Amino acid sequence: MADANQTEVLFYHLERVPLERVLPQLLERTLERGWKAVVQASSAERLEALDTLLWTYRDGSFLPHGRTGETPAERQPIFLTISDENPNGADVRFFVDGAAGGDLAGYQRAVYLFDGLDEDAVAQAREEWKSAQAAGLDVTYWQQNDKGGWEKKA
Repeated sequence: MADANQTEVLFYHLERVPLERVLPQLLERTLERGWKAVVQASSAERLEALDTLLWTYRDGSFLPHGRTGETPAERQPIFLTISDENPNGADVRFFVDGAAGGDLAGYQRAVYLFDGLDEDAVAQAREEWKSAQAAGLDVTYWQQNDKGGWEKKA
């Protein structure tokens, strides 16, 4: 378990369920804990798709959020970006679609979601894993099982 001043880093290896189904579930859990989140994507086009997803991922439900260029960012429980900004004082940072890490100080958690069928994404996740371990952070690896649930593998 991470101490009070250390960021816990989680890697989610997506193999059976796509990001579009996993991310909203993880964001719901984040909000249930009373935490705020930043989701960092690798492109403006992907950011647009995630914005739409969070409004429409489930009938009768949405995840309240804002994104770069919208104000007031500090009031958003979830903030979408392509940079390393944290304008809402998020507790959790999600990295999707190859978005790169950076300084994780101040976050309770950093969560890397990567496509296990994409060799480049797997290679990048390995590099981020090594970097987090070298920094002495508490790192865990989660893999989807045959039923779509998550098993801690490392």
